[in-house]
Amino acid sequence: MELHQLRAFREVARARSFTKAAGNLYCAQSTLTGQIRGLERALGTELFRRRGRLPVELTPAGAALLARTDRILQAVADADRAVRGLRACL
Repeated sequence: MELHQLRAFREVARARSFTKAAGNLYCAQSTLTGQIRGLERALGTELFRRRGRLPVELTPAGAALLARTDRILQAVADADRAVRGLRACL
């Protein structure tokens, strides 16, 4: 599981669309789809129900991951700020 995959996952979940999420992230839809597929392979489960032109839906596993994704990404951002702050003191 990589941070860029979690960011991509969060955006697809928010937008409920791979197309909209790709636009929001300024990347190709194929790139975004590959990131999500890689995350699903790493976790061994599908995170979204893909329903053609209908909005995507989170699976139970996707809902469980989304509930934790913001906290994970916030913890990483906090750690980054803390380390950068220490570097500035040196």
